[in-house]
Amino acid sequence: MSLLVVSELSKEYPVAAGGFRRRRLRAVDHVSFSLTGGATLGIVGESGSGKSTLARCALRLERSSSGSVLFDQRNLTELRGRALRRMRRWLQLVFQDPASSLNPRLRVDTTVAEPIRLHGLREGTTAIRARVEELFRSVGLGPEHIGRYPHQLSGGQQQRVAVARALACEPRLIALDEPTSALDVSVQAALLTLLRDLQSRLGLAYLFISHDLAVVSAMAQRVVVMYLGQVVEEGPTARLLAGPRHPYTRALVSAVPRDVPWAEPARSLLTGEPTSTLERGHGCLFAPRCPWVTIRCRTEPQTLRAVGTDHRAACWRSAEGELPSA
Repeated sequence: MSLLVVSELSKEYPVAAGGFRRRRLRAVDHVSFSLTGGATLGIVGESGSGKSTLARCALRLERSSSGSVLFDQRNLTELRGRALRRMRRWLQLVFQDPASSLNPRLRVDTTVAEPIRLHGLREGTTAIRARVEELFRSVGLGPEHIGRYPHQLSGGQQQRVAVARALACEPRLIALDEPTSALDVSVQAALLTLLRDLQSRLGLAYLFISHDLAVVSAMAQRVVVMYLGQVVEEGPTARLLAGPRHPYTRALVSAVPRDVPWAEPARSLLTGEPTSTLERGHGCLFAPRCPWVTIRCRTEPQTLRAVGTDHRAACWRSAEGELPSA
């Protein structure tokens, strides 16, 4: 049974359009996916594709414009006040930049203890202190780190504190928003190993957000590829990366270093910049940058179509087997 089910989720923001006019920017456009307990779903795409907004709406850190989010069969979009606050402990978020997500004025042990007190998970100073020490050990930090301030720790250590803070709530799902992008390669590998170990021991589900397909391939069983707020391809990680069926996914895979086993032998690099989501038009959003664009692509909206077992892509040419091989 799915732990998290997101259905037709959309998020719009009002933007000024000159004078008193207002337009709507759709950052997330009718996105649907599901995630089972103990599994990892990767969400990939360029900056501005809507990945982080989708995660915040799925965790109810932001209110969506439409659609629904079911967590453990409860509709988060309908919860308010105390009922929503009670659910928040089960859904946690680890941010991209640990230095900015940790309060520089608080010692890191105080930061980790705060959610324990807030949710009443332990009573008494001694019990809370013992839990904080346990959390620090679980993320690979020693007693010497407990009394420090964020600036006294390395970037990797700061991110481990951020993970410990998320674990303090004893969550069932953690959204990881580019958790390794600010770290050196060797530190990235150590953090990924830690996250996999925690998932195995605690049965955690992860929403893993990244622009780095190599990192996603090491973590996720399934991948959702987003472009300008829409899902353009989704499927099992190994199958999607070995045989991308949407031109945008193929371009992302092409950008991966060639020493990765599933890297594309032929380059299919992107040209140009994404169009504004305020100027969506009627056809495929990727059409202005697609090397295989046709008139049909510019005039016909694209929906996810089956391109294999449990694999879908929003490209009519791919669905009909007409996407060029290189």
